[in-house]
Amino acid sequence: MNTSPLGRCRLLLGFAALLGFAGAVGAASSEEPIVIKFSHVVADDTPKGQGAILFKKLVEERLAGKVSVKIFPNSSLYGDADELQALRDNNVQILAPSLAKFSQYSKQLQIFDLPFLFDDLAAVNRFQQRAKGRQLLTGMQESNITGLAYWHNGMKQLSSTKALNKPADAKGLAFRIQSSPIIESQFAALGATPVKLPFADTLQAMADGKVQGTENTWSNIYSQTYEKYQPYMTETNHGVLDYMLVTNTKFWYAIPHATRTELEGIIEDVTFAVNNAAEQQNVDARQRLSQGKTKLITLTEQERSEWRAAMQPVWKQYEAVIGADIINAAEQVNRKNAGK
Repeated sequence: MNTSPLGRCRLLLGFAALLGFAGAVGAASSEEPIVIKFSHVVADDTPKGQGAILFKKLVEERLAGKVSVKIFPNSSLYGDADELQALRDNNVQILAPSLAKFSQYSKQLQIFDLPFLFDDLAAVNRFQQRAKGRQLLTGMQESNITGLAYWHNGMKQLSSTKALNKPADAKGLAFRIQSSPIIESQFAALGATPVKLPFADTLQAMADGKVQGTENTWSNIYSQTYEKYQPYMTETNHGVLDYMLVTNTKFWYAIPHATRTELEGIIEDVTFAVNNAAEQQNVDARQRLSQGKTKLITLTEQERSEWRAAMQPVWKQYEAVIGADIINAAEQVNRKNAGK
């Protein structure tokens, strides 16, 4: 297995070619292979969808006849509401839900929902690679859930029907949110109304006027054509939208050690490719939006500080739930503190 930087770069180049990939066929074997069902709720042409396809491809190249991967995209097997229970019951073996979906099983993972905690995606990477971040991957094993890797979607921005230059501009607006008590508190701190809606229902809610704003990554904003109803985009980078690749704990540790080690190496390679693809997709989406009819608002340092000050009380509100030690560890990865 080649995990050198050069090897990984080659892997990443191959990742783009997977857009036309139709599936890999493993070599025949007299023994029944271990079957891994990989279920997710997005399309095949997203970074997560392509990550699942790349995982299947590499597994069937390196573990032909030993392991077989079956992919179920677009909630075709399980949806947001029932996929984690399905994993715990071993009806599916790998998922990649948003980190906000795990609050029932790990309050500490809510660290990633705290607004303006991380300066940028590089800081998120540093935290996830350090001890506290790695510990969070194994924090749900009592619930039969084991984290395997963090997969990026990107940093979150604000979209709205009106210009959001200052925190006061959000007052009175209804913002679509995913189910998360911290994100709910974040918008409440602005005097806005948080509205919990499934991702798939968001565009219609915008069209109906049920919500006047939302938060999401550049790639999601662009791919979902939010600008049709919310032409104002404020580049806040106020939070991170990430996934955790998870498996059923009992299933994973029942896999023979040598095979499991190979699978872990594959996941490391796929994670590298997924995260780089997600970053590039966000860069491209931002550029396309800025070249269209979108009114892109870039905040000054002073303006961003005002947004941060307005939302930062949420940190204190959830400090006892998440843990002051974890919040402090996350703060230390920002550029001004990274060397301490």
